[in-house]
Amino acid sequence: MTMTTTEVLRWDTDEQKALRQLAADFTRKEIVPHLDTWEREGAIPRELHRKAAEAGLLGASVAEEHGGSGGNALDMLTILEQIILSGGSSGLISALFSHGIATPHIIASGNTDLIDRYARPALEGTKIGALAITEPSGGSDVANIRTTARRDGDDYVINGAKLYITSGTRADFVTTAVRTGDAGAGGISLIVVPTDTPGFTVSRKLDKMGWLCSDTAELFYDDVRVPASNLIGAENSAFGQIAQQFQGERLSLAFQAVATAQRCFDLTVEWVKSRETMGRPLSKRQVVRHRLADLATEITAAQTFCRSVAERWVNGEGMLLETSMAKNNAVKVCDTAVMEAVQLAGGIGLMRESEVERHFRDARVLGIGGGTTEIMNEIISKLLGL
Repeated sequence: MTMTTTEVLRWDTDEQKALRQLAADFTRKEIVPHLDTWEREGAIPRELHRKAAEAGLLGASVAEEHGGSGGNALDMLTILEQIILSGGSSGLISALFSHGIATPHIIASGNTDLIDRYARPALEGTKIGALAITEPSGGSDVANIRTTARRDGDDYVINGAKLYITSGTRADFVTTAVRTGDAGAGGISLIVVPTDTPGFTVSRKLDKMGWLCSDTAELFYDDVRVPASNLIGAENSAFGQIAQQFQGERLSLAFQAVATAQRCFDLTVEWVKSRETMGRPLSKRQVVRHRLADLATEITAAQTFCRSVAERWVNGEGMLLETSMAKNNAVKVCDTAVMEAVQLAGGIGLMRESEVERHFRDARVLGIGGGTTEIMNEIISKLLGL
């Protein structure tokens, strides 16, 4: 696919270059020296949220009137991409930017009270938000959510459980999907639940294969009473809200997958040029060069497709089909890249001291979060009329 000059400039303006430099400098100074420690501890410090906010990284895609920097989704995608390219990880992004899935519904609702109480503090790095949709009884089946919210006077009383919730152990508030109506997609609502509310508990912190520095939790709601004013949008309207915001989440994961692939490629190129076997560098072997040439081609194609889809999505096009395709394709390319990186690194690629080992583990989440590869294929199949 040939990109026009206008399209290329959208990713290479002076503002984009400045954002990349900002993200790169922040990552090398505030993240890379500590990432191994955070991986072992299973969480990032709250202070990092404040530092990222002060640097202007948390609200790049949010309007200034809501506490952001006034940019768009392309700006945020650029930041996420550059963090990984500079030595960060998708797990770090999951933890530091969990407000990116916890607050968009709040901001989109236009509810200034909720924005001021929850979205602004999250963008300032003083509060941590989480999004709770997945339940023990099901993952991607949003229409069959079982956690209930019963109206009682001026409050809702919430009962149920949520599973695999990013930032769940550190969150100050949880944007929670609940059932307020009849069965099916038409009976779902979103409510903001402060985590200091009586009856709300973190049932357990979960141990994972990857994204080790991103805390993940199971949450329990036992007669949790929250004001009805914490309802996001109209009652029983959440299915559409969730579906709309899923597109942004899927694009984010696609960009993270492509960036992870590129980072692994860059690290592997450095390695094969310096690593000698039987008297010559690995890069002098045709089989190695050709494998990397194929990988570079796949990464470039995936990046081009992701950027094209992102531009059209920001311009207001629906892009459900293309977003699903972009995510699946990016994940597939990333899987190939992390496998090649570990394989060509040899023994060191299996060691925790190796960056590619972390990317290898983290990559497994990308095909699950935001809708599994299989769910994406179901969406693609239906939209193709199959």
